[in-house]
Amino acid sequence: MVGVDGGGTSTRCLIATASGEIIARGRAGGANLRSARDPGGNLARALAEAVAGIGPRFVPADVAGGVFGLAGAGEAGRRQASALASEAWRSAGLPGSPVVVSDVPVAFAGATPEPDGSMIIAGTGTVAARIEDRAMVRRCDGYGWLIGDEGSGVWIGRRAVRAALAAIDGYGEPTALASRVLPTLRPGADGTPLSGEALTQAIIAAVYEGEPARLGLLSPVVEAVAGEGDPVALGIVGDAARHLVRTLEAVRGDDAGLPVVLAGSLLTRPTLVAGHVRRALAGLPVVLARDGAAGAAALALRAARVSADPEAAHRRLLAL
Repeated sequence: MVGVDGGGTSTRCLIATASGEIIARGRAGGANLRSARDPGGNLARALAEAVAGIGPRFVPADVAGGVFGLAGAGEAGRRQASALASEAWRSAGLPGSPVVVSDVPVAFAGATPEPDGSMIIAGTGTVAARIEDRAMVRRCDGYGWLIGDEGSGVWIGRRAVRAALAAIDGYGEPTALASRVLPTLRPGADGTPLSGEALTQAIIAAVYEGEPARLGLLSPVVEAVAGEGDPVALGIVGDAARHLVRTLEAVRGDDAGLPVVLAGSLLTRPTLVAGHVRRALAGLPVVLARDGAAGAAALALRAARVSADPEAAHRRLLAL
């Protein structure tokens, strides 16, 4: 079985047996249709690396199926996502075609073998969902960097840029972010100190010369500056957490006994944002995401009905 988890920053692929044993992995750049520069190429590269990891004993005809969970593959992007996934599948010489879903159900299945619950993903982008029978039945946000993804890494990055520019222009509060944004977005510059209009223009150029997902690089910078007590950065972190909790509560429902999965780097790493969110969810059965690619493989395994004990195989994939 093949499982693929394509997010805004990276694409992870694994190949597993029907019993849930992972035998190969591959990784490439982001595959979010809205923010990655080459989503199709990255899908193909991650899958090719996994196939190559098996070596000469790999037999394409033995692959019973696959699931690609891709950020941005909701109804608005489903046709494009399916085309890119199918092309990557064919380029690897695999038979048939993969199932394409959004990254939400694969992230949920990559955290727990339970069929029902709720979750929020907060990494490069943000989306929350209610899950029933391992399928998404309700969603909140996930609209992409331009019109949504509130509280995400890119959202935090955009706020950091705006705060830095406001401080440089003199109408915003002073903040250490003013001197940290440019070196993050344009590392390895000549090191010449800039200020005023020159710094403003350099920041603008650095923002627009890259793909939107690169703004997520500023999220750890905001965390670091907030950790130093910077009021502007602390405000951004607090606002991000409040947005994430509000987004999750819109879909969670009243059943306090169902798992609440937190996924994405902002919530699974020891960030200030994660601390705020977990305190707000105290008392709920919170589960941290493990491996979205394993979740995709588990969904593929269940759909193909090739395992005598899909529950055990699912748990083995998650190393539970």
